[in-house]
Amino acid sequence: MLPVTLTFAGAAALINLWLAFRIVAIRRTGKVLHGDGNNPLLLSRMRAQSNFVEYAPFVLILMALIELAGGSKSWLWGIGAVFTVARLVHMLGMDAQKQGPLRSVGALLTWAVLLALAVWAIWIGSHPPATIHYL
Repeated sequence: MLPVTLTFAGAAALINLWLAFRIVAIRRTGKVLHGDGNNPLLLSRMRAQSNFVEYAPFVLILMALIELAGGSKSWLWGIGAVFTVARLVHMLGMDAQKQGPLRSVGALLTWAVLLALAVWAIWIGSHPPATIHYL
């Protein structure tokens, strides 16, 4: 069982649903069936969801593999929390009509999480635990 990854995968699914509901609300009020209907807010919300979907699978897969390999659960809880907050902050920043700090902070934290997980996974993969050889 992967309790850390399962928790954050569930959280990611809920965030993705919330992002979708925010899009549908604008589509319904603006009667936009396809595309963005030249609505800047709809476009930014669509991109916020797409951006989430672009990063979440990589993060969750790396977290699961690191957890399976025996990586520190406390570090995984921390990095999962940072990723979740980063994606929420980024999403709020995408709603702004002007460039603000939320979008940038969210993106930078997401990249930092992905980089940390990638390096951690490479480290574990290139330094497997010593095996016992039986004669």
